[in-house]
Amino acid sequence: MKTQEIGQSGMIASRVALGVMRMDALDAADAARTVAVAHDSGIDYFDTADIYGFHDHAAHASSKRFGQAWKDAGLDRSTIFIQTKFGIDYSFGENDGGANGYDFSAKHLIDALDHELEALQTDYVDAVLLHRIDTLFELNEVAEAFDALESSGKVRHFGVSNMGPWQIELLQSGLRQKLEINQLQFGLMHTQMLDAEIQFNRASDPAADRTGGILPYSRLTHMTIQAWCPFQSGTEYGPFVGNEHFPELNAELTRLAGKYGSTPNGIAVAWILRHPAGIQPLLGSMTPERIRQMAAGADIELDGHIPPGRVVAAAGSRQSVGVIAEPLDNPCFTHRHHMARRKSRISAISSSQMAWAMPEYSR
Repeated sequence: MKTQEIGQSGMIASRVALGVMRMDALDAADAARTVAVAHDSGIDYFDTADIYGFHDHAAHASSKRFGQAWKDAGLDRSTIFIQTKFGIDYSFGENDGGANGYDFSAKHLIDALDHELEALQTDYVDAVLLHRIDTLFELNEVAEAFDALESSGKVRHFGVSNMGPWQIELLQSGLRQKLEINQLQFGLMHTQMLDAEIQFNRASDPAADRTGGILPYSRLTHMTIQAWCPFQSGTEYGPFVGNEHFPELNAELTRLAGKYGSTPNGIAVAWILRHPAGIQPLLGSMTPERIRQMAAGADIELDGHIPPGRVVAAAGSRQSVGVIAEPLDNPCFTHRHHMARRKSRISAISSSQMAWAMPEYSR
C-alpha cells in the first residue's frame, strides 16, 4: 500500500487506517483474523479510543480486544502505529450510562491514557487525540498532561478529533507539541468541507460554511485529516455501498469499479485519497473481505480531469429523505446515540445536501 507522512510527525504510515471501535463485538479469534487481514492488506495504522466498548458496555473494551488481537496476529509492535483518543467522561451504567461531559483535566487525561496502555498491551501509543472539544478546558491542564505523557515516553505524537481551526489554534497556542491530526467525518455522502468551497459566494444552502474552513486550514498547517465513517450515508439506512436505497450512487460506483478494475468499496476509498489534502480514510468495517476491498482502493489513482458531477451528484440522489432514527447496524450512530444517553434524536437530512456537482477527485 502507498504511504504518507502523518502531519509533520515523521510517521510514514499506510494511506488507509483501520478503526477498531466495534472490535469488542468480535471474539478473540475473529479479532486477530481481522487485524491480520488488515495488516496483510497493507494497513499499519490502527485507531481506537478509551470509551469504545459499546457492545460489551465497558470502557477500553475495544482497545483490550485489539491489544490482544495484534499480538495474536503475530505483529511486531515496532511495525505498526497505534492511536487512541481521550477526553470524554463516559459511564456504562445500566440506568445512568452515557456521556457525562468532557474532561480535559491533566488527571483525567493521564489516567485515561494509562488505562489505554494497559488495555492495548503496549508501553506507548504513537498518537493520542483529544476526543472532541471540552469547552471548559483550561489550557495549562492540557499542556501539563501532554508534557507529562511525552516526557514519560507514553505518547509520541498528539492531535485532535472533531475540532475547527480556532479551537485548534487556541490549543496550539499553549502547547509545545504540534497537533498533527484531526479526525473529521468525511465521505461521499458527507461532503460539507467541499460543498462550502465549491459553493462559495452563492446563495444556495451548501454554501453555508459549517466547517470553519477546516480543509484549507489543515493543508496550510500540515495537519492530516483522518476521515471517520467514510462509508456512512447520513441516514437511518447506514452504509451506502450496496445499499438499495442509493441506486444511482451504487450504479456510478459500479461503473467506475469496472473502469478501474476495482470494487465499489475501493472506488469510495480512492475518491477520498484523490484529494491533494492527503486525507487518511479511517475504515470501520470488521468484515475481512470488505477491509481487503477498501484497502485496495489505495492503489487506484482516479482521473482528476473527468467531467464533473457524476459521483457526488449520484450521492445526492435518494429514493426518499432519510432520518436519523435508532442506531440499527450503524456504528457511527451507535456512538452518537450513546453520547446522547441512548435517547432517540430524529433530524431530517436534506435530499439535496450532496447534490452539488463536483469532480470525481473532490473527496
